[in-house]
Amino acid sequence: MKQEALPQEHWDHVIESKTSLWDLKLREVWQYRDLLFLFVRRDFVTVYKQTILGPLWFFIQPLLTTITFTIIFGNVAQLSTDGAPQVVFYMAGITLWNYFSTCLTSVSGVFNANAGIFGKVYFPRLIMPLTIVISNLMKFGVQFLLFVGFVGYFTFKSQIAPNSSIVLTPFIIVLMALISMGFGLILSSMTTKYKDLNQLIGFGVQLFMYATPVIYPSSSVPQEYAWVTDLNPLVGLFDYMRYAYLGVGDFSIVDLIYPSVFSIVILMIGVLVFNKTQKTFMDTV
Repeated sequence: MKQEALPQEHWDHVIESKTSLWDLKLREVWQYRDLLFLFVRRDFVTVYKQTILGPLWFFIQPLLTTITFTIIFGNVAQLSTDGAPQVVFYMAGITLWNYFSTCLTSVSGVFNANAGIFGKVYFPRLIMPLTIVISNLMKFGVQFLLFVGFVGYFTFKSQIAPNSSIVLTPFIIVLMALISMGFGLILSSMTTKYKDLNQLIGFGVQLFMYATPVIYPSSSVPQEYAWVTDLNPLVGLFDYMRYAYLGVGDFSIVDLIYPSVFSIVILMIGVLVFNKTQKTFMDTV
């Protein structure tokens, strides 16, 4: 009697132990988009769930930082603000810097912070860095509305003059997200093997702030140190913020070419390094 052939099995998903370095599985990330949104919602709800002031901290933190910078750097150190009101000048820098620094430090610790869940269930590991960038984007949006409120106030008093360049704001935010994520992915891959980096990252980010025009205009940098700002991809983004919303400083669309190219390159390097590290990081974490 002839035996009937068994039906061929079809699997919805196959997990392989060995994959190519260039196999980024971006289609998988899209398939797990519901999980991404779930993590984003979790981060937004749980961070301030047991605090008294809750989401008000989104406003309190930049306000207190702006007041501190105004007193110390504006009045005591008397740093230049290119003629713009000190409060709105410092808030422009703080709003962008908070988003960049928070994304960078959080993404850099993504392996150590999520080792438990990574070791129990499979999903594209790139979901976690994307969650951090999107979650902090919501926080940035709240702080940006506060900044826009101050811009409206000083515009009404005719102390600043915003211009049509503000239409490029979404593009600037995307560049900031890509650069912070690229650096963060590289550092996250290094911290799985070199634990000392966890202690140095926070300190290094603080030092990097002083190489970025957060508390001073790039026009005030002495000529002999201009090469430092020329290498910094964030300089053009901060110059744009103050030129577009405050009407101070110099800015040209050409200034965005370098940070645009840099953001793509650093993100590609970061994703490739992250993709290589995620295969063996459980052996070192």
